[in-house]
Formats: sequence, structure tokens, C-alpha cells
Amino acid sequence: MPSTAIAPLVEFRHLSFGYAERAVLDDVSLCIPRGKVTALIGPMGGGKTTTLRLMGGQSRAWSGQMLFDGQDIGAMDQQQLYAVRRRMGMLFQFGALFADMSVFENVAFPLREHTDLPDALIRDIVLMKLNAVGLRNARDLMPSEVSGGMAKRIGIARAIALDPELVMYDEPFSGLDPISLRVAANLIRELNDSMGLTSIFVSHELKQTLEIADHVVILDSGKIAFEGTVAQVRESTDPLVFQYVNELPDGPVQFHYPAVTIDQDFGIPIHPEP
Repeated sequence: MPSTAIAPLVEFRHLSFGYAERAVLDDVSLCIPRGKVTALIGPMGGGKTTTLRLMGGQSRAWSGQMLFDGQDIGAMDQQQLYAVRRRMGMLFQFGALFADMSVFENVAFPLREHTDLPDALIRDIVLMKLNAVGLRNARDLMPSEVSGGMAKRIGIARAIALDPELVMYDEPFSGLDPISLRVAANLIRELNDSMGLTSIFVSHELKQTLEIADHVVILDSGKIAFEGTVAQVRESTDPLVFQYVNELPDGPVQFHYPAVTIDQDFGIPIHPEP
């Protein structure tokens, strides 16, 4: 019988990548399911933001494949990549708004860049997206006039301006107060469901992350330490997963960066003469 399984929207197949000679991801294979909210978490330096960069084609894999809807991003030329990016949205850390553009023009930017829509239609779309994040009346403000939480929501409005299939969020909760954090988390969940999106976000805020996620991937030292549901990650007995999810200071993730011994570093004889 033919398979009824739905192909993932994003898939890494034995992908390796790094900067200069330093490997960041090592033979990584993972799937981002369609229509779900995927949380990409793990200790700092594990390759989470790099994973988002590979999804958006900002970086190209050393080896292996990064597939978006079955197409290999790494094999695309600039024109093909530009076209596929129209199907993606991105919220950068701290919003990354254009400082010299109003809130309205920030959200309108991808529409002006990627479409030939008339100004009247762009206006309506921008106001709809701003209304979706609760900031329609902030349209004429400048980025310097909005709070950090508002900047994140404006960034989300810009990320969904083109009605993308995939939305990527890099640290959407960082620097937010508890109320703004909850608003941002609920917004990611509600937009994903109401717009039929596929969402993936990088975060270290475990409480909110595990409340809104359907699917969890834990990266550590360039490897997949865990991939599964929220219930499965909570029940995992893997030492690293257990330490991370329970926020324990002691475990496989060490405080000190790997190094030679202090004696060796300071030139102290390991076996001093009596």
C-alpha cells in the first residue's frame, strides 16, 4: 500500500557544516514536520542559530543536504534561492528593525522587495499584519519609539508579511519581561495555527518553549541529542537531556570549556621535586 505519511517541510540529511576549519554541525539528520511548532533548544554553542542560517540559505553545507519542500537549498543558484525565500519568514534576534524606517515601512519592506503590488494593497496587507500582532496603531512610530517587546512583535509582522509557509524565530523571547514573553509565545502558537504555518524557533526559555511546542530538537556539540515530542523530552532519562530540561548545574554540560590542566597551563611541574 502507498505511504500516507506527509513529507516534512524541512529536512537535514547527513549535513555537516562549520566556519573556517571549525565544525559546528556534524552529520546531522533531522525533520521539521509541516504545520507544527518545532523548538530547537540545547546548550549554547551547539549550532542552533547556524541551523537556521542553513535553512534560509545564508550558509551552504560542507556536505549532506538541506531540503526545503524536497528541494536542496545548497544546490540552488541565487535566483532559485531568492524565489524560495519568498516562502520563508524570519524573526531575527531583538527584531532587527531598520532604524531609519517607520514601523509601517519595516513591515512593508518584504512586500516592496518581492512583489509588484500597488501601494493601496500593500497598505491593507501591512495593517492586517500589524493588527494580527496587536500593533496596528503603532504604524507611524519609529523603531526608537517602541519597546523591546513591541519590536519583537513588529518583527513577527514583517516575517509573516508574505504569508510564508515556514517561519523561523531566532531567540524570540530574549530580553523580554514576563508579560511580553508570554504574549510573544502565545502569538507564535496562534499564528502558526491560524495561518497554517510551519514554525521553528530557537530559545533558552524552557517553560514557555515546552508550553507551545509540538516537536522538540535538542542540539549539543553539533549533534542531535534528542528529537521527539514535549512529553518524550520531559520523560527522557538521557543524562544530557535530563540536565538541560531540569536546568541542573551539574551533568554532561560542564561549566569549564575543555582545556589542559591548570598545572600545565601555568607551567607548574605536574610532579614537583620534594
